[in-house]
Amino acid sequence: MKKKIIRITTVPLSLSGLLKGQLRFMSQYFDILGISSKGEDNHLEKLIELEGIPTVAVEMTRKITPLKDLVAVYQLYKVFKKEKPFIVHSHTPKAGTLGMLAAFLAGVPHRLHTIAGLPLVEATGLKRTLLNTVESITYSCATKIYPNSYGLKDIILEEGFTKASKLKVIANGSSNGIDTSLFDPQLFNDADKNQALRTTLNIKPSDFVFVFIGRLVTDKGINELVAAFKTLHAKQNHIKLLLVGPYETELDPLLPETLEFIEQTDAVMNTGWVDDVRPYFAISNALTFPSYREGFPNVVMQAGAMELPCIVTDINGCNEIVDHEKTGLIIPVKDTEALLKAMETVLELGDASKTMGKLCRAHIVNNFERQVVWDALLSEYNTLK
Repeated sequence: MKKKIIRITTVPLSLSGLLKGQLRFMSQYFDILGISSKGEDNHLEKLIELEGIPTVAVEMTRKITPLKDLVAVYQLYKVFKKEKPFIVHSHTPKAGTLGMLAAFLAGVPHRLHTIAGLPLVEATGLKRTLLNTVESITYSCATKIYPNSYGLKDIILEEGFTKASKLKVIANGSSNGIDTSLFDPQLFNDADKNQALRTTLNIKPSDFVFVFIGRLVTDKGINELVAAFKTLHAKQNHIKLLLVGPYETELDPLLPETLEFIEQTDAVMNTGWVDDVRPYFAISNALTFPSYREGFPNVVMQAGAMELPCIVTDINGCNEIVDHEKTGLIIPVKDTEALLKAMETVLELGDASKTMGKLCRAHIVNNFERQVVWDALLSEYNTLK
């Protein structure tokens, strides 16, 4: 009889997107149950088809909502007592805190939490104190913590959230690795099809395209990116900025002047959310990813696997994927001038920047292939008694 593992995230897109394929793989060896909020259009139910696993809906918010959080803890506790899992493994901050607390109260023997970023890094004052407290609760209730990058592990130890013996980085980092057979530029070498998409987006054949993929929020460095692009575009009008992702105006809005420039210039294209980002990498020339904080960013792995030179900030995850001046460029956080210079450098390199992209793909194939991460996590599960 298979042992039961419950995988839990705050929103269902994290189960189906960030952990794509992993739950179906693990279900060969364990009885897997997924828990998350219902999501829009009851997205959680779609996991039955996508990953072949049963699910239970427990509503969780991404904000600080004490009363709703207590209700969620009680609901999770009831599920855990009924299902009697061998392991509860949580991802995302809120699901981690609520899931680990409920699993502790329910007496689940193995309580695992993956850390894929620390929102508290950018917080100050009372909010930072509160987030530190919540983080400490998560770590104290968990039996094992998996930072998804070595830099993140160092931050956790520096903050004193837990002891080193509780921490482990799975494989070489990343929560789910990357399927490099899927993110392969050879699948998108149809020049006519690529130009058709560029034309749809008002991108000329001669335009150099900088792309950003992710949430369009302050923490992702979008204000700095747009400011740097605005300055560069005034001197180099054959460049375009392609923004692929949704705004989050409630949680982390952009500056008004940033939004105004995006909306008023035809040099910036915003596609909103897209289900398949690969065609957008294929029509781009370089990734710009000036994020303030990350765990182990999928976007940088994806862009590198698609052979794009990557401009990233000097933060954990990013600086573990990109080798400065070899597979991309690394710049300081929140430094518009450094970002501008890096974008100018990539432009000046011309075809030489393509060599960076090819080396980046080779590095990712060797270190972060999806199956490597899955096998390492399976091995970790099998060591638990």
